[in-house]
Amino acid sequence: MYVGSVMHTQLVTVAPDTSLSQAQRIIDDRKINHLLVVDKKGELLGIVSDRDLKKSWASSATTLSKNELNYLLDQLTVASIMARQTINITPGTTIERAAHLMQHHRISALPVIANDKLVGIITTSDVMQVLLEAIGIEKDSMRLTVLVKDRIGVVAEVSRILKDAGVNIRSLFSWPEKKHPGVYYLVLRVPAAMGAKAIGHLREAGFKVLTEHVADLTPFLPDA
Repeated sequence: MYVGSVMHTQLVTVAPDTSLSQAQRIIDDRKINHLLVVDKKGELLGIVSDRDLKKSWASSATTLSKNELNYLLDQLTVASIMARQTINITPGTTIERAAHLMQHHRISALPVIANDKLVGIITTSDVMQVLLEAIGIEKDSMRLTVLVKDRIGVVAEVSRILKDAGVNIRSLFSWPEKKHPGVYYLVLRVPAAMGAKAIGHLREAGFKVLTEHVADLTPFLPDA
């Protein structure tokens, strides 16, 4: 999936001379976590998060009275605290690439630019929602895990077993087992009513199926 399919296009933007108090009101009223700061041409200048605003309030509140703090927040602008070196992506960026950028740079939102124009924003909440939909966790399903060798055809083999058994795979993904190089977790979701049938057929074919956390994976590792 690509960012363009899930990004927010109804953008909430502010000018760089917007006061911090006004910026906080906008965030609270619109129930959002980020404000995009743009110039008069609509070009992106920076981004301000709810966390950035709260940091400014907290640092000032330690030495100022309430009236002094309110006055200061009315005078300070978002230009003074916004992140100017934004990491931008395009609508054609994959969701997994966007997630990697957020994790690597420890940020919670990415502006989306197309043809030098600001067209959207995507947040960690959006990425999480895509992940939940992709793995089918919101559906009436059962989660099965099979530890498999990193070899050509293993996914096709598991899929064929379940196909022949009349079990539909709702989602499938994998990731490496770090302590056992060459071994991968193959995680499947099948209809809950078909869970026992799927487990039985996979085990009959020689696969070891996990349905819960185990501290020792040794009994479930694929045969050498």
